[in-house]
Amino acid sequence: MFTRINRLAIELPEPAYGDANAAAAVQELLGGRFGEMSTLNNYLFQSFNFRGKSKLKPFYDLVSSITAEEVGHVELVSNAINLCMKGITRPGDPDTTPLNNGLNKRNTYQFIATAQTAMPGDSMGKSWTGDYVFSSGNLVLDLLHNFFLECGARTHKMRVYEMTDHPTARAMIGYLLVRGGVHIVAYAKALEIATGVDLTKMLPVPDLDNEQFDATHPYIAMGLNRKLFTFSYQDYQDIAMIWRGPLPDGGTAEVIQGVPDGGLVPELDELPEEFAPGVSREDFMKIAERLQRSAGM
Repeated sequence: MFTRINRLAIELPEPAYGDANAAAAVQELLGGRFGEMSTLNNYLFQSFNFRGKSKLKPFYDLVSSITAEEVGHVELVSNAINLCMKGITRPGDPDTTPLNNGLNKRNTYQFIATAQTAMPGDSMGKSWTGDYVFSSGNLVLDLLHNFFLECGARTHKMRVYEMTDHPTARAMIGYLLVRGGVHIVAYAKALEIATGVDLTKMLPVPDLDNEQFDATHPYIAMGLNRKLFTFSYQDYQDIAMIWRGPLPDGGTAEVIQGVPDGGLVPELDELPEEFAPGVSREDFMKIAERLQRSAGM
């Protein structure tokens, strides 16, 4: 089972301006082949389908705990996209074309279908697909795939980082570069234990140096480049049998039983021009009255 906590993995900066094209690029990090929806669902189904959970518990624990973190990454990227869309359009009478600013943006679908919020698709508007999920049932093959998937995801993050200087997008990508680097090394360590092959000898695939990105520095200072969370207060403790010892950046692996502190979930403003959420003040007062009656107040 999963426990949901009403916090983001980190506090995202509230932007002073919106950038719809930046949001479209960041969509690749959500619903692209190497996006967070892919890492989540790959590990999710591998954890569901894992054979020999007791016999190979450290590996099962590793995949399961990273799965839970990926749920939060999907949430984080989605909220970053939402904040990147801030203030693009304006309220107004429908005949004044209040959504006109969205007409020539990279992804008009976000203005038409999702009220200027995240969608489960890539930077070209293509919907995410379960065809991206790889769950072979073979431990080494799945771990090797996960290592490759995280490397591909990192490459895409670095490229999107270089495409936009929007502060919210960069803060989010900086965090994911740090955490994705942890996952790359975690799967490399797991593969070394499973096969005896030292994958660090073929690193960087890609470059794991996060110091070159200014937006990663706050998270490195927090030690998030060496910590792996169980995302459970009592289970998945055996990740410590894999996530241990020296790291490629000179640090030492550290397991945290539990979850990160996280940050506040952004409050999205109403968008009357999108009829979202479509609740007038009169409607709201009636809803509040019904809620009070329901609660016996």
